[in-house]
Amino acid sequence: MSVLHKIGKAFAFVVIGIVTIIVGAFMIRGTMHMWDNKDDSKKDK
Repeated sequence: MSVLHKIGKAFAFVVIGIVTIIVGAFMIRGTMHMWDNKDDSKKDK
């Protein structure tokens, strides 16, 4: 039973890590896009 528990914890750690990386990538893309829009609006003026 303890072996299954250790495997479950390791699996959960990997899944949470992957989800965190995906969410972080989307957040970085969003902030970069916001910065790009600010730069574009300054150039237009």
